[in-house]
Amino acid sequence: MNPRENLLALLRREPYEWVPVDFSLCPSLEEEYRRQTGSRLAYQEYFHFPWAGIEDIRVPKDDSQYLSYHPDLKSGGVIDLWGVAHEPGSEAAKHMTYMRCPLRGVDSLSEIKAYPLPDFAHGDASHQKAQTDAIHQKGLAAVGYMQCTIWETAWYMRGMEDLMMDMMTEDPIADYILDAVTERAMIRAQSFAKAGADILYFGDDIGMQRTPMMSTELYCKWLKPRLTQVVKTARQINPNLIIMYHSCGHATPFIPHLIEAGIDVLNPIQPESMDFAAICREFGGKVSFHGTIGTQTTMPFGTPDEVRAKVWEHLSIAKQCGGLFPAPTHLLEPEVPWENVLAYVEACRDYQPQ
Repeated sequence: MNPRENLLALLRREPYEWVPVDFSLCPSLEEEYRRQTGSRLAYQEYFHFPWAGIEDIRVPKDDSQYLSYHPDLKSGGVIDLWGVAHEPGSEAAKHMTYMRCPLRGVDSLSEIKAYPLPDFAHGDASHQKAQTDAIHQKGLAAVGYMQCTIWETAWYMRGMEDLMMDMMTEDPIADYILDAVTERAMIRAQSFAKAGADILYFGDDIGMQRTPMMSTELYCKWLKPRLTQVVKTARQINPNLIIMYHSCGHATPFIPHLIEAGIDVLNPIQPESMDFAAICREFGGKVSFHGTIGTQTTMPFGTPDEVRAKVWEHLSIAKQCGGLFPAPTHLLEPEVPWENVLAYVEACRDYQPQ
């Protein structure tokens, strides 16, 4: 098996030959990687990750149309494709930003409808097939990354509190924003599928550290049907697509609904918030898993031996139902010792699936 074939077999809960590795490094740990290895390769290539990403549809970006929504933008702030502003965080964790939601406090539906949204329907997708073919030629799985699929993209623009209130009061603003984001997600998903992607990686954080972010009733009314629609439109093009879904936090109550929506793989099963053994007992055989190795606990504060033991423990738990791709549950932050990164890699490589 090449890495692509091995990964797809693992995620489909079929016999596979080895446990692959996957993680994300913060800037300071990426610098440590270069010091420790002396390699000029990207760490994903150095450690032989089994997959690589396809670039999204290219859409022209015009920040000027959003400047009026951010009159007090802090120096160094940037505006993303959806018009959401991000002001810089610390040097150590640059992915942590202060977010400015451009539609927060807007009460008029007509004003909401006047807000400029990215036009994926007329974007450039000409690069996607060539990128997919190049990834496959390397023996890797091709992934279309679409995290922040519906809910997060919508509330990033509207503000979480405002969008929650829109949903709870059944304000037409909620329908308009969620439908607009869903329509664009469908276009993106179809484009990745047409290009030959093996995996679509969806996701919206719907859990907090100890509780769900919303009731299952609210989720099933507003978000589940729209996610189902996006999955369905991609599978109409390629029925064999593997659909992954990311949510940090306590997302356990949503798992049956995610499975019904067509999700094949859940990420990250955050161990500080969810019990992997219990989830595997209840849902193993119906869905596969990616993650489970805590980045709030084991990776930063465990010993290398504890990291290795946790990886093997979770692989052992999943052995009866299959389908675990063990990985750190989030970005590895500066507190993670380099020895623990190597311990994770070694644990995966030393494990014998059969």
